[in-house]
Amino acid sequence: MPDHPKQPVIVLLTSHWVTMAGVALVTLAGFSWLFALPANIRGNVSNPYIGLLTFIAIPVVFFAGLALIPIGIALGRRKAAEALNPPIDRRAAWRRAGMFFAIMTMANLVIGSQLTYRAVEHMETNQFCGQSCHVMKPEFTAHLLPPHQQIACATCHIVPGATGWIRAKMAGTNQLLAVTFNTFPRPIESGLESNRLVSSADTCEQCHARGKVIGPRLRMHSSFKDDEINTRTETVLMMLVGGGNTGGIHGAHMGPGVRIRYAASDKKRQTIPWVEYSNGGATRTYLADGTTPDAARALPTFEMQCVDCHNRAAHSFELAEHAVDHAMATAQISATLPFVKKTGVELLKATYSSEDDAAQKIPARLNTFYQQKYGDIWAKRSNDVQLAGQALLAIYRSNVFPDLKVTWGTYPNNVGHIDDPGCFRCHDGGHSTADKKVITQDCSTCHQMLATDEADPAILKTLGLGEAPK
Repeated sequence: MPDHPKQPVIVLLTSHWVTMAGVALVTLAGFSWLFALPANIRGNVSNPYIGLLTFIAIPVVFFAGLALIPIGIALGRRKAAEALNPPIDRRAAWRRAGMFFAIMTMANLVIGSQLTYRAVEHMETNQFCGQSCHVMKPEFTAHLLPPHQQIACATCHIVPGATGWIRAKMAGTNQLLAVTFNTFPRPIESGLESNRLVSSADTCEQCHARGKVIGPRLRMHSSFKDDEINTRTETVLMMLVGGGNTGGIHGAHMGPGVRIRYAASDKKRQTIPWVEYSNGGATRTYLADGTTPDAARALPTFEMQCVDCHNRAAHSFELAEHAVDHAMATAQISATLPFVKKTGVELLKATYSSEDDAAQKIPARLNTFYQQKYGDIWAKRSNDVQLAGQALLAIYRSNVFPDLKVTWGTYPNNVGHIDDPGCFRCHDGGHSTADKKVITQDCSTCHQMLATDEADPAILKTLGLGEAPK
C-alpha cells in the first residue's frame, strides 16, 4: 500500500530543529499572551516586574520564534523536498500550506501588533520608569508627592514626536546597559547635572503658559525651635510672581523679549560666574567677583528656562528640619512632646547602613529617649510617641536612600534661597557689569516680608486668618 500523503505544513514545520524551536517559542508566547490578556486589555498591571514580563519579555520571545521559523525552513528545505516526493498532489498540497501560513501570518500580526503596542505603552508609564528600574526609586518616591504626581514621566522627559521618542529610547538603552553592568553613578545625576534636560518649551509650557500673569501669592511657613516646648513661629511672605509684561519674578526672567544666558562652573549649576541679560535691544553682561572674561568664556553656557529655577518641580526632596516642621504643623507629629523637634532631626540625620536599619532604629531610639528622659510622658502618651516615630521613619524613607547614596541635600532645590543657593546663584550682590551695575539682591524685588519667625503674627489677623494654630 502506498504511504499516506504527508502534509506539507507538517513537513515544513518539522524539517529542521530550528523551525521546531521557533514554533515552540511562538506557541509559548501565544499562550502566555492569552493568560495575560486581561492585563493587556487594562493596559497596566499592579506589579512592575509582571509588566516587564507581559509587555517586554513575551514580545521578545514571540518575535524571536517568528524569526526562527523561516530560518529553519530555509535550512531544512532539502529534507522537506525529499519528504514531499509523489504520490501527492504537490500543487494542492502547497496551496493548503500557503493558506495555512497566510492565516497564521494574519493571526501573528494581530498578536504581534498588540504586544508591540502594549510594550511601547508600558514603557511610557510611571510604573516602568520608576519601579521596574530600582535605581530610579528616589525620583519615583519624590514624584508621588504633589503637585505633579498625576503627570506621566514621559510627559516631561520625552520631547513630543517620533524624534523625541527615539532619542529617549536610545538614552534609555544606554541607561539599561549602565544598570546591567553596574556602571551607573550613585547618586543618579539630576537633569541639570547630566545635561539631559528637555526644553521647557516642549514640556512645562505645554501646560504652564509663559505669558500668563500670576498675581501675588501668599505663602506661610511654620517652623519649630529646638527648645523643650518646640516653640512655634510663622513666616509670612507675599510672593510677587508676576509674568508677561507685569514684571515680578516670572516677568523679569521669562517675559516678552527677555533672554538670559549663563555659564556654570560645576555640573549641578550651583556656581554661576557669568550672566548675560537681554531685554529687547539692550544686553548686559555680568561677571561674578573674581571672574575674568576669559575664564567665563571657557565655561559651558546655557539658556535659562523654567527648570533652571523649578528644577525639582516633580521630584522634590526635603531637608530634615523642614520635613519635621511640616509633620508637626500638620499634626503627624505631636508638637506637645518635649524636644520632639530637636530629637527627631537628630534621629533623621544619624547614619544608617540601610533602609531596614533605619526602620529598626529610628522608632526604637525615639521610644528610648522618652522612656529614659520623660518617663511620665511615656507612661501617658506612648501612642503619640510611637506615631511620631513612624512619621519620622516615613520622612526618612522619602528622602534618604543609603544604597544609592542619596541623603539630605543631595539634590539642591533652586526655588528660593533658604536651604540651597537657588536665587542667590545670581542674586548675590556679587555679579556686576563693567560699569558696576549689579544684579539686585533687594528682597522686595521678589517678595514682601509680612512676618519673619513671629510667634503670633498680626498680619494673620489682618488677613482674616486668625491666630496662628498652636
